[in-house]
Amino acid sequence: MKEPKRLFDLMDRRRELCPERPVFANKKNGHWEEHTIDEYFEKSSLLSYAFMHMGVQRGENIALISTGRPEWNYVDMGVQMMGAVLLPIYPTISESEYLYILSHAEVRYIIVEGDSLYKKISSIRSQVPTLQEVYTILPVEGAPNIEGLYALGDSHRDPEGLQAIKDSITTDDVATMIYTSGSTGTPKGVMLAHRGIILNVLGIKDSPGKTWTRALSWMPLCHIYERMMNYLYQYLCMETFYAESIAKVAENAQEVNPYMMAAVPRFIEKMYDKVFRKGEKLTGFKKKVFDWALDLGFQYELNDKKRTLWYNMRHAVADKLVYSEIRHALGDNFHMLVSGGASIQPRLTRFFSAVGLDLYEGYGLTECSPLVAVTNTYAEEGRKVGSVGFVLPGIEVRFDPDTNEIICRGGNVMKGYYKAPDLTAEAIDDQGWFHTGDTGYLDSGGYLFLTGRTKNMFKTSMGKFVNPEVIEERFKESAFILDMMVIGEGEKFAAAIIAPDFDMLKDWCVRHGVKAQTREEMVADKTVQERFQRVVDKYNSTLSNYEQVKRFRLVTEVWSTDNQFLTPTLKIKRNNIVAFYKSVIAELFV
Repeated sequence: MKEPKRLFDLMDRRRELCPERPVFANKKNGHWEEHTIDEYFEKSSLLSYAFMHMGVQRGENIALISTGRPEWNYVDMGVQMMGAVLLPIYPTISESEYLYILSHAEVRYIIVEGDSLYKKISSIRSQVPTLQEVYTILPVEGAPNIEGLYALGDSHRDPEGLQAIKDSITTDDVATMIYTSGSTGTPKGVMLAHRGIILNVLGIKDSPGKTWTRALSWMPLCHIYERMMNYLYQYLCMETFYAESIAKVAENAQEVNPYMMAAVPRFIEKMYDKVFRKGEKLTGFKKKVFDWALDLGFQYELNDKKRTLWYNMRHAVADKLVYSEIRHALGDNFHMLVSGGASIQPRLTRFFSAVGLDLYEGYGLTECSPLVAVTNTYAEEGRKVGSVGFVLPGIEVRFDPDTNEIICRGGNVMKGYYKAPDLTAEAIDDQGWFHTGDTGYLDSGGYLFLTGRTKNMFKTSMGKFVNPEVIEERFKESAFILDMMVIGEGEKFAAAIIAPDFDMLKDWCVRHGVKAQTREEMVADKTVQERFQRVVDKYNSTLSNYEQVKRFRLVTEVWSTDNQFLTPTLKIKRNNIVAFYKSVIAELFV
């Protein structure tokens, strides 16, 4: 059949190709509840009818604030089919951020997940002049519910009118608007067309296995990367299981046995840290075997032809003794982890692939729908350690000759920033090239490598340019370091603020007889500081002199979205961290 042109075409395609397979599943009252394609189509249509009756206009923004669940998709398609624009917002941001986005987008209707979000929006409701009603997905006392919208749509069915609207929607029309998470500056409304997200889906459709039937989803669907993967699962007739929470990913995976899952590097790093900490608690022969298997995993070659017979023999032993247990933690079918949002540590690509959880990478931005490049199976060696893969078909990439900034052009590029023609003109030049702000290069085999962000680079007083992200990723290979930020603009040297992995550090203190128990006691302890100095010395030895971290400070705060140190996509908010640790930074450069 014809390939989809609009995102809602995915429903028709799914209903024709695999009508018997469930589309979504979520856990309710302790049991996984499956949802069919007929329910998907019916409830999405009912919402379309309701919005049409309520006078929602073509191009109008309707906000959705919810974690991943089947109803998220019903709202998504219900909004799109009648020509409106879905505005998904992270469930974890502050009231002030909600106020800015809802006001800027002139939202009339919002659908939120449950009680806590309803209360949060209610607290700012009077300050959003356009806002008319807030509906909830879960029952909330005194709040209008999505069931009421279904009922309204049922009593005002207009299939011919809805079909006429659908027929008039083109692949170039705006399907969704996503406000950037705002690691620096004010969030911008990124307008994405159907064509860009569809181009992404078609560009990676051949990477998953043809017989795979289940995927696990835990990241917010307002994250365009997870949302695009969600569409991919629908295209491939896979059933999407929505995890109860990030804390229950492993538990849910063992229950449903998915074949694949998308994640961000921070999540994968924490997966590895759990494996490492478990191994650290072993003793004697078991500890030696574990350490041997760990080291063997870091030597893994992604290309079958590059692995020797001797390596494969040892790998088979390691798999039986160690890797199989790690793999089982994510279910018996698990084959693929798809990482996006930032570069992944090369050693983790090797390790998880050795375990049997092939780690695929992608690169992109919200403004690119989101992918520019991805590791895939098109070439004999579809993956190369350290690379984010090949540029997708239909996308052009070139590099700024002075800064090596990645510049791309193609159907994946956004239509612009909402109500911000000046910012749009800064990002997209008059020839249609989008300036990503990321730096990188293509090797002779066509693999794309990332080297950092242009806006995050700083210049020391010695005239040397330092790329902090490269240094941070190198240091975060240590199990002791959870987060880190390198600083040094205008200073003689680079320094760092280090947020330890306190779970790991506490275990280490117990094993080494360090009596410190609280975070404050641990970071102040001389033995702990000496251990971190050895970590710093180790990674400094791999860097140029001007890149080396000459001084560092351990801090007690755990960086998170709650304290505004991390964006919803788990990237560090540099400006917020600099402001919070202003006095600490000043002491580092005394």
